[in-house]
Amino acid sequence: MLDFSHQEHVKSYYFDSRNQNIKLPPLERPDEADVCVIGAGFFGLSAALELAEKGKRVIVLEGARVGFGASGRSGGQAINGFEEGIDEYIVQVGFDKAKRLWEMSLEAIDIIDERIAKYNIQCDWKKGYATLALNERRMEDLIEIEKASHEAFGYNNMQLWDKTQLKRHLGSDIYVGGLYDSNSGHLHPLNYCLGLAKACLSLGVKIYEQSPVVNLTEKYHRLEVKTDKSAVISDDVILATNAYIDVLPKSLHRGINRKILPVESFIIATEPLSRTMADSLINNGMSVCDNNLLLDYYRLSADNRLLFGSDSSAEKDMVSIMRQNMLHVFPQLENVKIDYGWAGPIDMTMNSTPHFGRLSPHIYFAQGYSGYGVALTGLAGRIIAEAILGDDERLRVFEALNVPSVYGGKLIKRLATKIGVQYYKWLDKYR
Repeated sequence: MLDFSHQEHVKSYYFDSRNQNIKLPPLERPDEADVCVIGAGFFGLSAALELAEKGKRVIVLEGARVGFGASGRSGGQAINGFEEGIDEYIVQVGFDKAKRLWEMSLEAIDIIDERIAKYNIQCDWKKGYATLALNERRMEDLIEIEKASHEAFGYNNMQLWDKTQLKRHLGSDIYVGGLYDSNSGHLHPLNYCLGLAKACLSLGVKIYEQSPVVNLTEKYHRLEVKTDKSAVISDDVILATNAYIDVLPKSLHRGINRKILPVESFIIATEPLSRTMADSLINNGMSVCDNNLLLDYYRLSADNRLLFGSDSSAEKDMVSIMRQNMLHVFPQLENVKIDYGWAGPIDMTMNSTPHFGRLSPHIYFAQGYSGYGVALTGLAGRIIAEAILGDDERLRVFEALNVPSVYGGKLIKRLATKIGVQYYKWLDKYR
């Protein structure tokens, strides 16, 4: 799942519907920059863009292609908040800092709005996101979320829908209600990532593809980032490898790989549906997920395909499994053809808390978005850029969050992931 260097994009609906074809050369001779970013996904490109806008010389090294990983394969939902409930952060860091975290999660959506407008990124950005409950107990969870966000933080963009209200917009009978957020949304992730790359290039950022990093050392008070063919000398380094951190040498990650459990998510895309059929499924353009621990998520594409995804384990016939999941929600799609099926890794943490910080005064990282990466990566890029530019106040808020480690190497990680998947399946069945 995590082998990636010197590869082309995975075959997917996103790849076949990309609106530009960026191909950049590998690093073949030594180069120099103020900041070297390792990884050309949402976070790496966001950080590079923020720094380039402030006049910094930036080089981005990518082991495969721009947007090769989760950034170019994800469900595309941009959601405010965090996977871990904000009440947990109140316990960890106090109300004031928890409120700051919530406000920053809203800023993450604003960043998408800003960049799409500023750089004219064509990525099918639409607002509207609904979290749906499969039974009354889980509906109570959504009621508490709406109450807490409104009363504690004054957030007024959420609406609770009962079954009747939900049916006005969604052609499925399996849910008892939902929580609709008019500020969150969804986009074409690969086109957004390619748009960020194009914006970076327009500001002078150098992006080298097919340039996997093999070592990181300090050299004459600067950092030397070695690829398999050459090297970059820089003042600061940003690790933007996320779920792929396990395949990097220890000289790069210095143990923070223990914070990450790569979990596979799988998506299928139907053939294009008629407008009538598409509207009968979702008539208001929203993206949707349930509130299972191992959740289903889905939305309509710009050409009226249903994109349907689930957190999953890597089983043999995932297209067939996913089709059955889809038909459980929308049995009316029984005769609809599946055109695409693809997988990608999500960088989860043990408690779903994002992990941002520093390995040294000049080596920065952000990872562990836990399914919220479309939005949080943009925020992470801004916060890390701020720290490099001399203001680390917001980074320190994230550094105060507790993120447990997983010890024992890759084998233990794989075992922990498998056990966790089965445990979550059991919880979803009975809670």
